[in-house]
Amino acid sequence: MDNDATVARLGEQAVVHARCGADIVAPSGMMDNMVAGIRVALDAGGFPDAGILSYAVKYASSFYGPFRDAAESPPQFGDRKAYQMDFRWGVKEALREAEMDVAQGADMVMVKPGIAYLDILRAVSERIEVPTAVYQVSGEYAMLKAAAANGWIDEKPVVLETMHAFKRAGASLILTYYAGQLAEWLA
Repeated sequence: MDNDATVARLGEQAVVHARCGADIVAPSGMMDNMVAGIRVALDAGGFPDAGILSYAVKYASSFYGPFRDAAESPPQFGDRKAYQMDFRWGVKEALREAEMDVAQGADMVMVKPGIAYLDILRAVSERIEVPTAVYQVSGEYAMLKAAAANGWIDEKPVVLETMHAFKRAGASLILTYYAGQLAEWLA
């Protein structure tokens, strides 16, 4: 993988997104110096107010399976552990990654996945000076949907409980496949 060429391409893509009206770009590539490269590209492209939501704390997780299956995007060789974080690592690594991205210009940082990483979410949200987002990923969503479909859980209260857990752990933003249903339930 050519890190520098990839970062340059990510910067170009961010400018295209901004030109098309994106207020925030959310790169998930986990490349070294990616946020700095995107910030430079956005500023040079005339979009200094475009925000960057960095997937700063993104784990190599088995919880991504349903999305990868639906998008037909499983790794073609090897795995993504070379650039995504090892789930066995502790809080120090998460804080280091988030702090680096903020220093490079991230306006928000992401912790992904969510449910199994509430301790990480709490630590990041307490230490980092920008909003912290959490992503409830496809595997987390699929587990709740399957359990509800089988009558093992009452879906709405369990989902609301997980949303409150994310907020208690410090999430400023929650990305979830349940967004539409939550909007209906909370209307």
